Amino acid sequence: MAFPMVVVVGAGPTGLAVACGLSAAGVPVRVLDKAAGPAVTSRALGLQPRGAEVLGRLGALGDLPELSVPIAQVVTYVDGEPMARLRVGQPTKLVTRPGLLMSQAEVEARLRRCLAGLGVEVEWDRELLDVRRGVDGVGLRFADGEERADWLVGCDGAHSRVRKAAGIDFPGVPVIERFLLADVKARLPVPRDTVSVWLRGDRMIGVFPLPGEDVWRLMAPAPAGAAEDLTPHALMEVLREMLLREAGLPRHTVRDVLWTSAFRIHRRLASAYRQGRILLAGDAAHIHSPFGGQGMNTGLGDAENLAWKLALVAMGGANDALLDTYETERRPIAREVLESTSAMTRMVVGQTPWARALRDQVFVPLLNRALVQRLIWEKSSQLKITYRRGPLGARALSGPGPQAGDRLPDLACVRQEGTPTRLHRELGPHWALLISADTAGEHEAVARRHLGPGVAVLSVAGLRHQAILVRPDAHLAWRGTSPAALGETLTRILGSGSTH
Repeated sequence: MAFPMVVVVGAGPTGLAVACGLSAAGVPVRVLDKAAGPAVTSRALGLQPRGAEVLGRLGALGDLPELSVPIAQVVTYVDGEPMARLRVGQPTKLVTRPGLLMSQAEVEARLRRCLAGLGVEVEWDRELLDVRRGVDGVGLRFADGEERADWLVGCDGAHSRVRKAAGIDFPGVPVIERFLLADVKARLPVPRDTVSVWLRGDRMIGVFPLPGEDVWRLMAPAPAGAAEDLTPHALMEVLREMLLREAGLPRHTVRDVLWTSAFRIHRRLASAYRQGRILLAGDAAHIHSPFGGQGMNTGLGDAENLAWKLALVAMGGANDALLDTYETERRPIAREVLESTSAMTRMVVGQTPWARALRDQVFVPLLNRALVQRLIWEKSSQLKITYRRGPLGARALSGPGPQAGDRLPDLACVRQEGTPTRLHRELGPHWALLISADTAGEHEAVARRHLGPGVAVLSVAGLRHQAILVRPDAHLAWRGTSPAALGETLTRILGSGSTH
Protein backbone atom coordinates (compact mmCIF):
# COMPACT_ATOMS: atom_id res chain seq x y z
CA MET A 1 0.00 0.00 0.00
CA ALA A 2 1.38 3.42 -0.98
CA PHE A 3 0.96 5.94 1.83
CA PRO A 4 0.01 9.54 0.95
CA MET A 5 2.87 12.05 0.89
CA VAL A 6 2.56 15.46 2.53
CA VAL A 7 5.02 18.18 1.51
CA VAL A 8 5.59 21.04 3.95
CA VAL A 9 7.16 24.19 2.49
CA GLY A 10 9.02 26.24 5.12
CA ALA A 11 11.31 24.99 7.89
CA GLY A 12 10.42 27.57 10.53
CA PRO A 13 8.75 26.60 13.83
CA THR A 14 5.32 26.15 12.23
CA GLY A 15 6.46 23.98 9.33
CA LEU A 16 8.70 21.85 11.53
CA ALA A 17 5.91 21.36 14.08
CA VAL A 18 3.44 20.31 11.37
CA ALA A 19 5.99 17.81 10.04
CA CYS A 20 6.71 16.41 13.51
CA GLY A 21 3.01 15.90 14.21
CA LEU A 22 2.39 14.22 10.86
CA SER A 23 5.45 11.99 11.02
CA ALA A 24 4.68 10.90 14.59
CA ALA A 25 1.23 9.85 13.36
CA GLY A 26 2.81 7.70 10.64
CA VAL A 27 2.27 10.02 7.66
CA PRO A 28 5.18 10.26 5.17
CA VAL A 29 6.29 13.89 5.07
CA ARG A 30 8.94 16.04 3.40
CA VAL A 31 10.05 19.48 4.56
CA LEU A 32 11.46 21.84 1.92
CA ASP A 33 13.02 25.27 2.41
CA LYS A 34 14.60 27.66 -0.07
CA ALA A 35 17.29 28.75 2.43
CA ALA A 36 20.74 27.20 2.21
CA GLY A 37 20.56 26.05 5.82
CA PRO A 38 19.10 26.73 9.27
CA ALA A 39 18.70 30.32 10.44
CA VAL A 40 21.05 31.44 13.21
CA THR A 41 19.46 34.79 14.12
CA SER A 42 16.95 35.10 16.94
CA ARG A 43 13.92 36.69 15.16
CA ALA A 44 10.92 35.76 17.38
CA LEU A 45 11.69 35.58 21.10
CA GLY A 46 8.76 34.61 23.26
CA LEU A 47 7.57 31.06 23.83
CA GLN A 48 4.32 31.42 25.72
CA PRO A 49 3.01 28.61 27.99
CA ARG A 50 0.73 27.36 25.18
CA GLY A 51 3.67 27.17 22.77
CA ALA A 52 5.73 25.27 25.35
CA GLU A 53 2.83 22.83 25.80
CA VAL A 54 2.70 22.16 22.06
CA LEU A 55 6.45 21.47 21.94
CA GLY A 56 6.11 19.21 24.97
CA ARG A 57 3.40 17.11 23.33
CA LEU A 58 5.61 16.80 20.24
CA GLY A 59 8.57 15.70 22.35
CA ALA A 60 10.55 18.76 21.21
CA LEU A 61 10.66 20.94 24.34
CA GLY A 62 13.85 19.32 25.62
CA ASP A 63 16.20 21.70 27.40
CA LEU A 64 14.55 24.92 26.21
CA PRO A 65 13.32 25.88 29.71
CA GLU A 66 16.90 25.68 31.00
CA LEU A 67 18.22 27.76 28.07
CA SER A 68 15.67 30.54 28.41
CA VAL A 69 16.04 33.82 30.26
CA PRO A 70 13.60 33.93 33.18
CA ILE A 71 11.60 37.17 33.09
CA ALA A 72 10.04 38.46 36.29
CA GLN A 73 8.75 41.87 35.21
CA VAL A 74 8.25 44.44 32.49
CA VAL A 75 9.16 47.94 33.67
CA THR A 76 7.69 50.86 31.75
CA TYR A 77 9.27 54.31 31.98
CA VAL A 78 7.39 57.46 31.00
CA ASP A 79 9.56 60.54 30.41
CA GLY A 80 12.42 58.76 32.15
CA GLU A 81 10.48 57.80 35.30
CA PRO A 82 9.46 54.20 36.12
CA MET A 83 5.66 54.28 36.04
CA ALA A 84 4.66 50.60 35.98
CA ARG A 85 6.06 47.22 37.00
CA LEU A 86 4.13 44.45 35.29
CA ARG A 87 4.94 41.14 36.94
CA VAL A 88 4.93 38.26 34.47
CA GLY A 89 5.26 34.54 34.89
CA GLN A 90 3.40 34.49 38.21
CA PRO A 91 1.58 31.16 38.67
CA THR A 92 -2.20 31.36 38.52
CA LYS A 93 -4.93 28.73 38.62
CA LEU A 94 -4.78 28.65 34.80
CA VAL A 95 -1.09 29.25 34.12
CA THR A 96 1.28 26.97 36.01
CA ARG A 97 4.43 27.36 33.92
CA PRO A 98 6.36 30.51 32.94
CA GLY A 99 6.80 31.92 29.48
CA LEU A 100 10.24 31.37 27.97
CA LEU A 101 12.42 34.06 26.41
CA MET A 102 14.86 32.61 23.90
CA SER A 103 15.91 32.69 20.28
CA GLN A 104 13.60 31.26 17.65
CA ALA A 105 16.68 29.53 16.26
CA GLU A 106 16.85 27.39 19.42
CA VAL A 107 13.20 26.38 19.05
CA GLU A 108 13.80 25.39 15.44
CA ALA A 109 16.89 23.38 16.41
CA ARG A 110 14.89 21.30 18.92
CA LEU A 111 12.14 20.71 16.37
CA ARG A 112 14.66 19.61 13.73
CA ARG A 113 16.16 17.20 16.27
CA CYS A 114 12.69 15.80 16.99
CA LEU A 115 12.00 15.44 13.27
CA ALA A 116 15.33 13.72 12.65
CA GLY A 117 14.45 11.24 15.38
CA LEU A 118 11.36 10.41 13.33
CA GLY A 119 13.54 9.79 10.26
CA VAL A 120 12.95 13.08 8.42
CA GLU A 121 15.59 15.67 7.49
CA VAL A 122 14.92 19.15 6.16
CA GLU A 123 15.70 19.50 2.45
CA TRP A 124 17.53 22.83 2.20
CA ASP A 125 18.08 24.91 -0.93
CA ARG A 126 14.82 23.62 -2.43
CA GLU A 127 12.90 26.64 -3.68
CA LEU A 128 9.37 25.98 -4.82
CA LEU A 129 8.80 27.87 -8.07
CA ASP A 130 5.21 26.99 -8.90
CA VAL A 131 2.25 24.87 -7.85
CA ARG A 132 -0.30 23.11 -10.02
CA ARG A 133 -3.52 22.23 -8.23
CA GLY A 134 -5.26 18.93 -8.92
CA VAL A 135 -8.26 17.04 -7.60
CA ASP A 136 -6.21 14.21 -6.07
CA GLY A 137 -2.84 15.89 -5.56
CA VAL A 138 -0.58 18.88 -6.10
CA GLY A 139 2.10 19.34 -8.75
CA LEU A 140 5.28 21.08 -7.57
CA ARG A 141 7.81 22.73 -9.87
CA PHE A 142 11.45 23.28 -8.91
CA ALA A 143 14.47 24.50 -10.84
CA ASP A 144 15.51 20.88 -11.49
CA GLY A 145 12.11 19.45 -12.45
CA GLU A 146 8.63 18.62 -11.23
CA GLU A 147 7.35 16.45 -8.38
CA ARG A 148 3.99 15.52 -6.91
CA ALA A 149 2.48 15.61 -3.43
CA ASP A 150 -0.84 14.31 -2.14
CA TRP A 151 -1.11 17.32 0.17
CA LEU A 152 0.82 20.62 0.35
CA VAL A 153 1.16 22.72 3.51
CA GLY A 154 2.44 26.27 3.08
CA CYS A 155 4.41 27.47 6.10
CA ASP A 156 6.59 29.75 3.99
CA GLY A 157 5.98 33.07 5.66
CA ALA A 158 4.39 36.40 4.87
CA HIS A 159 5.39 36.29 1.19
CA SER A 160 4.19 32.68 0.84
CA ARG A 161 4.51 31.33 -2.68
CA VAL A 162 2.17 28.50 -1.71
CA ARG A 163 -0.54 30.96 -0.73
CA LYS A 164 -0.14 32.95 -3.94
CA ALA A 165 -0.20 29.81 -6.08
CA ALA A 166 -3.38 28.69 -4.33
CA GLY A 167 -5.02 32.00 -5.24
CA ILE A 168 -5.76 32.87 -1.60
CA ASP A 169 -6.02 36.59 -0.82
CA PHE A 170 -3.99 38.15 2.00
CA PRO A 171 -5.68 41.47 2.79
CA GLY A 172 -4.45 43.79 5.49
CA VAL A 173 -3.15 47.20 6.50
CA PRO A 174 0.11 48.59 7.91
CA VAL A 175 0.13 49.12 11.68
CA ILE A 176 3.50 50.90 11.87
CA GLU A 177 5.47 51.97 8.85
CA ARG A 178 8.88 50.77 10.04
CA PHE A 179 10.36 49.04 13.04
CA LEU A 180 14.03 48.67 13.94
CA LEU A 181 15.58 45.65 15.67
CA ALA A 182 19.09 44.85 16.82
CA ASP A 183 20.62 42.07 18.88
CA VAL A 184 23.67 43.44 20.64
CA LYS A 185 26.21 42.79 23.34
CA ALA A 186 25.90 45.55 25.91
CA ARG A 187 26.39 46.26 29.58
CA LEU A 188 23.08 47.78 30.55
CA PRO A 189 22.28 48.98 34.09
CA VAL A 190 19.00 47.02 34.19
CA PRO A 191 18.35 43.59 35.74
CA ARG A 192 18.59 40.54 33.47
CA ASP A 193 15.14 39.35 34.61
CA THR A 194 13.51 42.53 33.34
CA VAL A 195 12.16 43.80 30.03
CA SER A 196 12.50 47.59 30.03
CA VAL A 197 10.43 49.98 27.89
CA TRP A 198 11.00 53.74 27.69
CA LEU A 199 8.21 55.99 26.40
CA ARG A 200 8.60 59.67 25.68
CA GLY A 201 6.03 61.40 23.53
CA ASP A 202 5.92 59.67 20.15
CA ARG A 203 9.22 57.84 20.76
CA MET A 204 9.67 54.40 22.29
CA ILE A 205 12.49 51.89 22.76
CA GLY A 206 12.37 48.46 24.38
CA VAL A 207 15.24 46.36 25.73
CA PHE A 208 14.91 42.56 26.12
CA PRO A 209 17.49 40.23 27.71
CA LEU A 210 18.52 37.28 25.53
CA PRO A 211 20.40 34.07 26.36
CA GLY A 212 24.15 34.62 26.36
CA GLU A 213 26.44 36.88 28.35
CA ASP A 214 25.37 40.54 28.07
CA VAL A 215 23.17 39.83 25.01
CA TRP A 216 20.13 42.07 24.54
CA ARG A 217 17.56 42.93 21.90
CA LEU A 218 16.79 46.57 21.15
CA MET A 219 13.45 47.34 19.49
CA ALA A 220 11.99 50.70 18.44
CA PRO A 221 9.79 52.32 15.79
CA ALA A 222 11.89 54.20 13.27
CA PRO A 223 11.80 57.89 14.25
CA ALA A 224 10.34 60.45 11.88
CA GLY A 225 12.90 61.52 9.32
CA ALA A 226 14.99 58.33 9.47
CA ALA A 227 16.31 57.29 6.06
CA GLU A 228 14.26 54.69 4.19
CA ASP A 229 17.21 52.39 3.40
CA LEU A 230 19.21 52.38 6.63
CA THR A 231 22.46 50.44 6.53
CA PRO A 232 23.16 48.24 9.57
CA HIS A 233 25.63 50.86 10.83
CA ALA A 234 23.12 53.71 10.37
CA LEU A 235 20.36 51.66 12.01
CA MET A 236 22.55 51.11 15.07
CA GLU A 237 23.36 54.80 15.23
CA VAL A 238 19.64 55.55 15.39
CA LEU A 239 19.14 53.01 18.20
CA ARG A 240 22.19 54.27 20.12
CA GLU A 241 20.83 57.81 19.92
CA MET A 242 17.44 56.61 21.19
CA LEU A 243 19.05 54.76 24.09
CA LEU A 244 20.87 57.96 25.03
CA ARG A 245 17.85 60.27 24.71
CA GLU A 246 15.14 58.04 26.16
CA ALA A 247 17.02 55.87 28.67
CA GLY A 248 20.09 57.99 29.44
CA LEU A 249 22.44 55.20 28.40
CA PRO A 250 25.71 56.35 26.76
CA ARG A 251 26.67 55.16 23.28
CA HIS A 252 29.58 53.01 24.47
CA THR A 253 27.10 50.86 26.42
CA VAL A 254 26.62 48.82 23.22
CA ARG A 255 29.89 46.98 22.53
CA ASP A 256 29.07 44.58 19.66
CA VAL A 257 26.27 44.28 17.12
CA LEU A 258 25.16 40.70 16.38
CA TRP A 259 22.23 41.27 14.03
CA THR A 260 20.03 44.09 12.77
CA SER A 261 16.75 44.24 10.92
CA ALA A 262 14.27 46.84 9.71
CA PHE A 263 10.75 45.84 8.74
CA ARG A 264 7.22 47.13 8.41
CA ILE A 265 4.56 45.91 10.81
CA HIS A 266 1.46 44.78 8.93
CA ARG A 267 -1.79 43.23 10.00
CA ARG A 268 -2.85 40.61 7.46
CA LEU A 269 -5.13 37.57 7.51
CA ALA A 270 -5.56 35.04 4.71
CA SER A 271 -9.08 34.92 3.29
CA ALA A 272 -8.97 31.11 3.55
CA TYR A 273 -6.69 28.51 5.15
CA ARG A 274 -7.44 25.81 2.61
CA GLN A 275 -7.82 25.47 -1.13
CA GLY A 276 -8.46 21.82 -1.96
CA ARG A 277 -5.32 19.90 -1.06
CA ILE A 278 -3.33 23.03 -0.22
CA LEU A 279 -3.32 24.35 3.35
CA LEU A 280 -1.70 27.33 5.06
CA ALA A 281 -0.32 27.78 8.58
CA GLY A 282 1.68 30.31 10.58
CA ASP A 283 2.85 33.53 8.94
CA ALA A 284 1.64 32.30 5.56
CA ALA A 285 -1.89 32.62 6.98
CA HIS A 286 -1.54 35.60 9.34
CA ILE A 287 0.99 38.28 10.27
CA HIS A 288 0.76 40.91 12.98
CA SER A 289 2.72 43.09 15.36
CA PRO A 290 5.43 41.40 17.48
CA PHE A 291 4.06 43.17 20.59
CA GLY A 292 2.87 40.57 23.07
CA GLY A 293 5.02 37.74 21.70
CA GLN A 294 2.12 35.90 20.04
CA GLY A 295 3.41 35.16 16.53
CA MET A 296 5.47 31.98 16.94
CA ASN A 297 2.96 30.63 19.46
CA THR A 298 -0.02 31.17 17.17
CA GLY A 299 1.85 29.35 14.41
CA LEU A 300 2.60 26.42 16.71
CA GLY A 301 -1.09 26.26 17.61
CA ASP A 302 -1.96 26.15 13.91
CA ALA A 303 0.56 23.37 13.39
CA GLU A 304 -0.79 21.14 16.15
CA ASN A 305 -4.42 21.62 15.14
CA LEU A 306 -3.69 20.91 11.48
CA ALA A 307 -1.34 17.96 11.98
CA TRP A 308 -3.72 15.61 13.78
CA LYS A 309 -6.57 16.39 11.40
CA LEU A 310 -4.50 16.04 8.23
CA ALA A 311 -2.99 12.81 9.56
CA LEU A 312 -6.44 11.28 10.04
CA VAL A 313 -7.66 12.38 6.61
CA ALA A 314 -4.48 11.42 4.77
CA MET A 315 -4.42 7.93 6.31
CA GLY A 316 -8.12 7.30 5.64
CA GLY A 317 -9.25 7.58 9.26
CA ALA A 318 -11.55 10.55 8.68
CA ASN A 319 -13.60 12.23 6.01
CA ASP A 320 -12.06 15.10 4.05
CA ALA A 321 -14.53 17.51 5.73
CA LEU A 322 -12.54 17.29 8.99
CA LEU A 323 -9.91 19.53 7.38
CA ASP A 324 -12.47 22.33 7.03
CA THR A 325 -12.63 22.51 10.83
CA TYR A 326 -8.96 23.57 10.86
CA GLU A 327 -9.86 26.96 9.41
CA THR A 328 -13.07 27.36 11.41
CA GLU A 329 -11.19 26.71 14.66
CA ARG A 330 -7.92 28.53 14.01
CA ARG A 331 -8.82 31.54 11.85
CA PRO A 332 -10.90 33.23 14.61
CA ILE A 333 -7.91 32.80 16.95
CA ALA A 334 -5.65 34.57 14.46
CA ARG A 335 -8.20 37.35 13.93
CA GLU A 336 -8.35 37.97 17.68
CA VAL A 337 -4.54 38.00 17.94
CA LEU A 338 -4.32 40.49 15.07
CA GLU A 339 -6.83 42.79 16.73
CA SER A 340 -5.26 42.63 20.21
CA THR A 341 -1.65 43.06 19.07
CA SER A 342 -2.57 45.91 16.75
CA ALA A 343 -4.41 47.68 19.58
CA MET A 344 -1.46 47.10 21.92
CA THR A 345 0.98 48.47 19.35
CA ARG A 346 -1.03 51.60 18.75
CA MET A 347 -1.43 52.12 22.49
CA VAL A 348 2.29 51.70 23.26
CA VAL A 349 3.52 53.79 20.34
CA GLY A 350 0.93 56.53 20.87
CA GLN A 351 0.46 57.87 17.35
CA THR A 352 -1.54 60.99 18.35
CA PRO A 353 -1.23 63.47 21.28
CA TRP A 354 -4.58 62.24 22.64
CA ALA A 355 -3.46 58.58 22.43
CA ARG A 356 -0.18 59.41 24.19
CA ALA A 357 -1.95 61.22 27.02
CA LEU A 358 -4.33 58.27 27.48
CA ARG A 359 -1.36 55.87 27.46
CA ASP A 360 0.72 57.79 29.99
CA GLN A 361 -2.07 58.77 32.38
CA VAL A 362 -4.41 55.77 32.22
CA PHE A 363 -3.08 52.62 30.59
CA VAL A 364 0.46 52.56 32.00
CA PRO A 365 -0.64 53.19 35.64
CA LEU A 366 -3.25 50.42 35.30
CA LEU A 367 -0.42 47.94 34.70
CA ASN A 368 0.45 48.14 38.41
CA ARG A 369 -2.86 46.55 39.44
CA ALA A 370 -2.74 42.86 40.35
CA LEU A 371 -6.01 42.03 38.57
CA VAL A 372 -4.84 43.69 35.35
CA GLN A 373 -1.53 41.85 35.57
CA ARG A 374 -3.27 38.49 35.97
CA LEU A 375 -5.64 39.15 33.06
CA ILE A 376 -2.78 40.19 30.77
CA TRP A 377 -0.66 37.19 31.75
CA GLU A 378 -3.47 34.68 31.29
CA LYS A 379 -4.52 36.22 27.96
CA SER A 380 -0.98 36.22 26.55
CA SER A 381 -0.38 32.63 27.71
CA GLN A 382 -2.88 31.42 25.04
CA LEU A 383 -4.15 28.83 27.53
CA LYS A 384 -7.61 30.37 27.43
CA ILE A 385 -8.07 29.38 23.80
CA THR A 386 -11.24 27.37 23.31
CA TYR A 387 -12.96 25.91 20.26
CA ARG A 388 -16.40 25.78 21.87
CA ARG A 389 -17.94 27.82 19.07
CA GLY A 390 -16.36 25.72 16.34
CA PRO A 391 -18.04 22.80 14.57
CA LEU A 392 -16.39 20.21 16.84
CA GLY A 393 -17.64 21.93 19.97
CA ALA A 394 -21.08 23.04 18.83
CA ARG A 395 -23.09 20.68 21.05
CA ALA A 396 -23.25 21.57 24.74
CA LEU A 397 -22.48 18.78 27.20
CA SER A 398 -24.78 18.35 30.16
CA GLY A 399 -23.78 18.96 33.76
CA PRO A 400 -20.95 21.01 35.24
CA GLY A 401 -17.48 20.78 33.79
CA PRO A 402 -15.59 21.65 30.63
CA GLN A 403 -17.38 21.83 27.30
CA ALA A 404 -16.38 20.27 24.00
CA GLY A 405 -13.60 22.41 22.54
CA ASP A 406 -12.14 23.54 25.88
CA ARG A 407 -8.47 22.94 26.64
CA LEU A 408 -7.86 20.41 29.42
CA PRO A 409 -5.03 20.96 31.92
CA ASP A 410 -2.21 18.47 32.32
CA LEU A 411 -3.94 16.03 34.66
CA ALA A 412 -2.27 13.31 36.70
CA CYS A 413 -3.30 9.93 35.22
CA VAL A 414 -2.52 6.23 35.46
CA ARG A 415 -1.93 3.96 32.45
CA GLN A 416 -3.75 0.65 32.20
CA GLU A 417 -0.70 -1.28 33.43
CA GLY A 418 -0.59 0.93 36.54
CA THR A 419 2.18 3.38 35.58
CA PRO A 420 1.63 7.01 36.70
CA THR A 421 1.77 9.55 33.90
CA ARG A 422 0.48 12.96 32.82
CA LEU A 423 -2.30 13.57 30.31
CA HIS A 424 -0.30 15.82 27.96
CA ARG A 425 2.56 13.32 27.85
CA GLU A 426 0.19 10.74 26.33
CA LEU A 427 -1.13 13.07 23.61
CA GLY A 428 0.64 14.37 20.52
CA PRO A 429 -0.27 12.02 17.70
CA HIS A 430 -2.62 10.10 20.00
CA TRP A 431 -6.07 10.67 21.46
CA ALA A 432 -6.69 9.88 25.14
CA LEU A 433 -9.71 8.29 26.78
CA LEU A 434 -9.98 9.14 30.47
CA ILE A 435 -11.96 6.65 32.50
CA SER A 436 -12.77 6.00 36.14
CA ALA A 437 -12.84 2.71 37.97
CA ASP A 438 -16.55 2.29 37.22
CA THR A 439 -16.47 3.07 33.49
CA ALA A 440 -15.79 -0.30 31.92
CA GLY A 441 -14.45 -1.41 28.57
CA GLU A 442 -17.40 -0.33 26.41
CA HIS A 443 -16.07 3.22 26.03
CA GLU A 444 -12.63 1.88 25.19
CA ALA A 445 -14.04 -0.45 22.55
CA VAL A 446 -15.95 2.39 20.89
CA ALA A 447 -12.93 4.71 20.92
CA ARG A 448 -10.62 2.09 19.43
CA ARG A 449 -13.17 1.11 16.78
CA HIS A 450 -13.26 4.68 15.50
CA LEU A 451 -9.69 5.83 16.21
CA GLY A 452 -7.60 2.68 16.06
CA PRO A 453 -5.43 0.96 18.67
CA GLY A 454 -3.30 4.03 19.42
CA VAL A 455 -5.80 5.62 21.81
CA ALA A 456 -4.24 6.09 25.26
CA VAL A 457 -6.64 4.75 27.90
CA LEU A 458 -5.95 6.42 31.24
CA SER A 459 -7.53 6.26 34.68
CA VAL A 460 -8.28 9.53 36.46
CA ALA A 461 -9.60 9.93 39.97
CA GLY A 462 -12.86 11.80 40.52
CA LEU A 463 -14.56 11.33 37.14
CA ARG A 464 -17.73 9.99 38.82
CA HIS A 465 -19.17 7.47 36.37
CA GLN A 466 -18.21 9.32 33.19
CA ALA A 467 -15.56 9.03 30.50
CA ILE A 468 -13.70 11.85 28.74
CA LEU A 469 -12.27 11.77 25.23
CA VAL A 470 -9.36 14.17 24.67
CA ARG A 471 -8.15 15.28 21.24
CA PRO A 472 -4.43 15.05 20.37
CA ASP A 473 -4.12 18.83 20.98
CA ALA A 474 -5.45 18.53 24.58
CA HIS A 475 -8.91 19.90 23.80
CA LEU A 476 -12.01 18.09 24.98
CA ALA A 477 -13.82 16.09 22.29
CA TRP A 478 -16.54 14.52 24.45
CA ARG A 479 -17.51 13.63 28.00
CA GLY A 480 -20.44 11.62 29.25
CA THR A 481 -21.62 8.20 30.38
CA SER A 482 -23.11 6.61 27.25
CA PRO A 483 -20.81 4.60 24.95
CA ALA A 484 -23.40 5.07 22.20
CA ALA A 485 -23.18 8.86 22.57
CA LEU A 486 -19.39 8.60 22.32
CA GLY A 487 -19.77 6.65 19.08
CA GLU A 488 -22.20 9.22 17.67
CA THR A 489 -19.77 12.04 18.51
CA LEU A 490 -16.85 10.29 16.81
CA THR A 491 -18.95 9.56 13.74
CA ARG A 492 -19.88 13.25 13.57
CA ILE A 493 -16.24 14.35 13.95
CA LEU A 494 -14.59 11.80 11.69
CA GLY A 495 -17.35 11.09 9.18
CA SER A 496 -17.51 8.02 6.98
CA GLY A 497 -13.82 7.21 7.34
CA SER A 498 -14.07 6.75 11.10
CA THR A 499 -14.15 2.98 11.53
CA HIS A 500 -10.82 1.13 11.77
